[in-house]
Parts: sequence; C-alpha cells; structure tokens
Amino acid sequence: MSLKLQQLKTELSAELDAILAYWSKNTIDNKKGGFVGQIDVNEDTIADADKGSVLNARILWSFSAGYQVTKNEEHKKMAERAFKYLANHFYDPEFGGLFWSINADTTPKDTKNQIYALAFAIYGLSEYYSISNDKKALTIAINLYLTIQKYSYDPVNKGYLEAFTREWQSIEDLRLSSKDANEKKTMNTHLHIIEAYANLFKVWKDPKLQSDIIELLQTIEEHFINTKTGHLHLFFDENWVEKPDVISYGHDIEAAWLLLQCAEISEDENLIANYKRHAIQIAEVTQEGLDSDGGLWYEFDPEKNELITEKHWWVQAEALIGFYNAYQLTRDEKFLDIVLKNWEFIKKHILDQQHGEWFWGIYKDYSLIQKDKAGFWKCPYHNSRACLELMQRIKT
Repeated sequence: MSLKLQQLKTELSAELDAILAYWSKNTIDNKKGGFVGQIDVNEDTIADADKGSVLNARILWSFSAGYQVTKNEEHKKMAERAFKYLANHFYDPEFGGLFWSINADTTPKDTKNQIYALAFAIYGLSEYYSISNDKKALTIAINLYLTIQKYSYDPVNKGYLEAFTREWQSIEDLRLSSKDANEKKTMNTHLHIIEAYANLFKVWKDPKLQSDIIELLQTIEEHFINTKTGHLHLFFDENWVEKPDVISYGHDIEAAWLLLQCAEISEDENLIANYKRHAIQIAEVTQEGLDSDGGLWYEFDPEKNELITEKHWWVQAEALIGFYNAYQLTRDEKFLDIVLKNWEFIKKHILDQQHGEWFWGIYKDYSLIQKDKAGFWKCPYHNSRACLELMQRIKT
C-alpha cells in the first residue's frame, strides 16, 4: 500500500503542475488584461465573455497555494496578476464589496454583492498575502471580512444572509445559480465563509475573527449537519426554517474534511473532536453515492427517489480529499481503496489527456457533459486543491 500511495503522490504532483500549466498557457487575456472569461468544451476562447469574480478569486488562490509547494516563479507571477486584477476591477472601494461580474472591457456588469464571492476573495487574498507579504492584499481581505460581518451577519438568529445590492440593500434574487433555491441562508455560502475566515486567521491572528470562526462552526453544526442521516441540509430562510432539497454528495464530502480543517485552525478542542466525528460519519454515508467504477455521483433527489446521473469534476476532487481524510482519522483501508479507485476513474474519464485540465464531467453512459473548460464555475481550485491536500497528507 505504501508503494501505491507513493505513486499516487507522484502522479498528483505531476497533475498539479499540469493543471497550473494549462491555466498559465490558455487563460491569460493579453488584450484586455487579467484572464479570459470562458474557454468552451472545444478549447475555443470566448473573447467577449463576462469575467466572474469567483473565477478570478479561485485563480488567485490556486496559484498562490500552488506556489507554496512548487516554488515556481511563474506561478507566483500568475498569482500576482490575479491579485492586481481583482483589486483593480472587482473590488468595490466605494461600497466595500465585490462585483459579481465585469464585462470583458473591465466595466462592471453585475454589481450585486454575493457573499459567496466575497468569501472566495478573502480566501484567495489571504493565500496570496502568505506568499507575497503584500499589505494591500491583507487590507482588502480584512475589509471584506469586516463588510461581511457588518451587512451579512445575522445577530439575532446567527449565520449569514446570502446576497445584497451593490449598496447593501436587500435583493430579490439571492441565488448563486439558477439551480439553487432562492433562500436567505445556504450551506454552500456558509461553508465558504468559514473556509475564507479560517484561511484569513492563518495570516491575521485577530481574536474577534477567531471567535467568529468558532461561532460559525457551532452554527453550521447546529443547522447544516444532519447527524441522523450524515448528510447536509442545504437551504433555509432567515429564521432557520429548512427548505428540503437534494442530497449533494460533492458538498457532503467537501464539508467532511474542510470543516474539520477549519475547526483545527480555530484551536477549539471541543469543535475539533466534534468535527472529527462528523468527518467520519459523512464519509461513511457518502459511500452510497459511489458508483462501481470509482466515480462519485453528483446528487440524489429524495423526493423523487432519483439519482442525478452525472459525475462532475469537482465532486471527484473533493472525494479524493474527503475519503483520504477519513482514512487518516480511522486507518480503515476501505477509505484508501475508495481514493485509489476514484483517482483511476478521474484519470480514465475526467482528465483531458489531449489538452490538459479536467472535463466538466460525464453522464451515466460516459459521454462528456458539454460545458466549459474554464468559466464562471470552471476553475482550477477544486482539482489543484485535491492535489495539494493529498501531496501534503500522504506521508511515505
């Protein structure tokens, strides 16, 4: 098994280099600055595509985190490019938020403040600060944190509200995407706020931030983790009345390891112990979403008793980390077997062996899902992070 793990680590190291090489080679926008907004499934660049703040923030995180390991100066330059572009064109100094999207010519397009996007900016900026010591990056990250606390935090019921106008007024459409429920509090946004706050705390040891992290972990545990089923609740109104929805296997297994990591950063021993238990339970239950080929299905709709028969790239990336984390906690080799089989599935069906990067995913019949190679939601974050996490965790 140690030989298999060493081989896995070697392959993931090579894949990290390949992912970052793809984005370095294909996504720099030499005409309009920053990075292109979209590359379609056929590798065609859409020159006038809108540019999303989440894509830019995730590029910033990926190259900053990648540089920590590779020490490749080109990766640091890409991170710096992403930082300058985010600071100059997405950050809104007038109202303290972040534009959801801009036009290809850098003018603002959708100026709503989606808290999910602010969180990813904090995540990327704090990672960039750790490799650059650029005080401007830290300042913007802190400002965004304070802005979220000022406008999004619910002091009565706890938790965070989903979205606002540019001027921080209420907004009718709160959704991240068309598939989401239009609710005021969501698991997805809370997961990425805690991820961002924990990453910021690693470089800015502020006691109030630490207490906010601890409270948020307690809130997530109280409302979002279903300890009876081991799955996550996804959507609530502001008073924590749930709107039942699908089981999201990808978010389940991502939360399993990521929330434990955030608890460890918080340094709260009770939360660490609790989230170790949650990580194991969620990993146990998420096995129900595994196919015989090693891939993890996207979602299950309990109301219809229907499996959404797609295997998305990001779900596989999170499965690698989540199941390896369960192996670390239990030393049960069934979890290691899942990881090794999942990686073989990824290599066979998700990696684009011709052009590089990962396909969006496949359907049940193994045909490709015809969606972007790069775009609003197709970023180097999940897959590069899977490589980085396992490279760090595998001790052979």
